[in-house]
Amino acid sequence: MAIWKLHGDGKKMGPRDVIAPDERLTWPRTVGIGLQHIIAMFGATFLVPLITGFPPTTTLFFSAISTMIFLMITRNKVPSYLGSSFAFISPVIAASSGSMGAALFGIVCTGVLLAIVGLIVMAVGSGWINRLMPPVVTGVIVALIGFNLAPVAYNSVMAQPVLAGITFGSIVLIQALSKGMLGRLSIIIGVLIGYAAAAIMGLIDFTPVAEAAWIGLPTFHLPQVNFSVLLMFLPVVLVLVAENIGHVKSVATMTGKNLDKYMGRALLSDGIGTTIAGFGGGSGTTTYAENIGVMAATRVYSTAAYWVAAFGALTLSLCPKFGAAIFLLPSGVLGGVTIILYGMIGMLGVRIWVENKVDFSNNVNMLTGAVPLVMGIVGFTIFVGGGVGIGEALSDGAIEIGPIAVASVMALVIYHLMIGLNKLRGIELPRPVVHKEVKEGQDATALEEE
Repeated sequence: MAIWKLHGDGKKMGPRDVIAPDERLTWPRTVGIGLQHIIAMFGATFLVPLITGFPPTTTLFFSAISTMIFLMITRNKVPSYLGSSFAFISPVIAASSGSMGAALFGIVCTGVLLAIVGLIVMAVGSGWINRLMPPVVTGVIVALIGFNLAPVAYNSVMAQPVLAGITFGSIVLIQALSKGMLGRLSIIIGVLIGYAAAAIMGLIDFTPVAEAAWIGLPTFHLPQVNFSVLLMFLPVVLVLVAENIGHVKSVATMTGKNLDKYMGRALLSDGIGTTIAGFGGGSGTTTYAENIGVMAATRVYSTAAYWVAAFGALTLSLCPKFGAAIFLLPSGVLGGVTIILYGMIGMLGVRIWVENKVDFSNNVNMLTGAVPLVMGIVGFTIFVGGGVGIGEALSDGAIEIGPIAVASVMALVIYHLMIGLNKLRGIELPRPVVHKEVKEGQDATALEEE
């Protein structure tokens, strides 16, 4: 029995036709859709390793493997591509100051915890997640990830301001003047323009590209056990949970199928994929909104196209010459891109509040949003060990609790503490808000980043 049944004759699609996850077009057309998915995920998936210093081809390799794992565990019922998660950037940068292995250990632990959450959801359902992280909390955590990274973008811009300006200006112009798929590809086109400008200006030495082989395995790295980095990575689990739930809900809305029973499987598979990536030297993964955009535009939800995308990404990851060319991307180009991306991540947190109609006239919601944002933006850090210090370590070997971790925990504490106290005092609580389902054609994951 075939995994995917052919839709009609597989060649023609009417204006109202929808290709379901368990259907496909003819294989040449399915391959064409799969190539679009590779293009859609490409820019963001590569930017994460470039920003963090991870090998790009290694990240692409594990991105492909994670996508295959996701499709298998969800039984080809939930179409998704798993690319690099921007939620990992801040903790990876902080943890990598010691060693790359320590950052990989944090990614592994994050993946394991996410997989455990997936198993719990498979056993008891997902209602408890929405109660733990209502939109006001989810929004602030997402916003924190973007705004906390602003200094990283600033440093990259100041390293090569002219190149950053060329890249930034290109992306803005493409977004303003283009519609459809060209507009969706504005990030990668802007990067290519910045890359070309850097080459013309003589800022790139292409010797490593010339010396690299055409075919070869990516560079793999092993994690190093370092429990002091774990608190930096814990908030990432909250973001990945929100991303995966948003993805499943949005696909269900677009396809008209109830996919709640696959929510736990989605979390479990992303957790397993992230864990495997951490063990091999790749970035942590997440479901990608960019690929939801391709599905909304084409009305093709076939998981067969995602298998094509996964195998295509795997093939590219086995080309060291390709990886060497990507790794030469100058700081100025990264700065021009990240100043946009980080700001967009921050504003997507605000978007969660707006779309879910979070009422900020209520002090519970106001404090839950305001205090953690300030703590995250200013880089509020706590060091534990030999005494507790805020802002700097009081002794060698102190455990660092980074600003995103501190602010995320603060958001949860403020919200649930104030709700609990209001109940005890008999004060009217904020109107309950649940995460809004995304309509067809909208950006699906409440996050992205990417």
